[in-house]
Amino acid sequence: MLTKRQNLIETMKGGNPDRFVKQYEAFAMMMGVPIIRKKPPIGGEIVNEWGVTVRWPEGQIGAFPVHDHEHKVIKDITKWREVVKTPSIDVPKEAWNDIKAQAAAIDRNDQYVTVFVAPGLFEHTHYLMGMEDALMNFYEEPEAMHELIECLTEYELKYAKELIDNIKPDAVFHHDDWGSQISSFLSPSMFEEFFVEPYKKIYGFYKENGVELVIHHSDSYAANLVPSMIEMGIDIWQGVMTTNSIPELIKEYGTKITFMGGVHSGIIDTFDWTKEKIEQEVERACKENGKLYFIPGASQGLNVSSFPGVYEATDDAIDKMSKEMF
Repeated sequence: MLTKRQNLIETMKGGNPDRFVKQYEAFAMMMGVPIIRKKPPIGGEIVNEWGVTVRWPEGQIGAFPVHDHEHKVIKDITKWREVVKTPSIDVPKEAWNDIKAQAAAIDRNDQYVTVFVAPGLFEHTHYLMGMEDALMNFYEEPEAMHELIECLTEYELKYAKELIDNIKPDAVFHHDDWGSQISSFLSPSMFEEFFVEPYKKIYGFYKENGVELVIHHSDSYAANLVPSMIEMGIDIWQGVMTTNSIPELIKEYGTKITFMGGVHSGIIDTFDWTKEKIEQEVERACKENGKLYFIPGASQGLNVSSFPGVYEATDDAIDKMSKEMF
């Protein structure tokens, strides 16, 4: 029986996996990096290290920035340098001890020691100014947006260096949602203009420093951005929804990038979830997309679920399909 890591490699290279890769099983997520990453409690709010107010309303499954005029960090993109202050990433060396021990305990023959990075460059632009302003500014003030993205990129590179120096990861799991369920937020040409080169720098830096895999989360439609993903150096697109015609993507790009998802969290990860509904969705995904260049799982952007038991039930459903199809 192949290890989790070996089975993932076989799946990605179109080889001979002996079962489906089961969601995030090949990735040992290193959570608790000591560099500040504030999150609000449910029902509360915080101001994060960039000055962004983030709220998590009661009854909602996640937090999101507040973007009324009072709370926007950037109100005029041409004056972004006056209000955006890059946070310090300096922490005492001993602050890394816990996560270093966490990484040292992982069998790297079985799993990838994986660091988590969020938000990504696009998300960060709209965190700072709101989605509407961000999208308008790509058209109206492209020079200022390029400058802001360059600033965010330089911060990410410094952050990446700290992760590499202290954890020596094998993989990076990077968030940046690039679309709605039916469309990318930017056209492919505009996306390329603003984000391909910055991400080539970031993902290139990781790979030049020992990281083998780049897993990028975007639970959205982004089929039109797959060529850019490949150019950036993304190995696995996680969060791919069924609106992307996954079988066609696998046929066209499978030898260059692997697709992880195929099961819509909005369908299975609900308060009234059932084992039967999850099994039905997982069976459809596995049979539609096949054994190679595809990792079945929910579109959720971590190895968790919004409602207790859903993630584990999805694992069980994938095990069931492995027994049937392998």
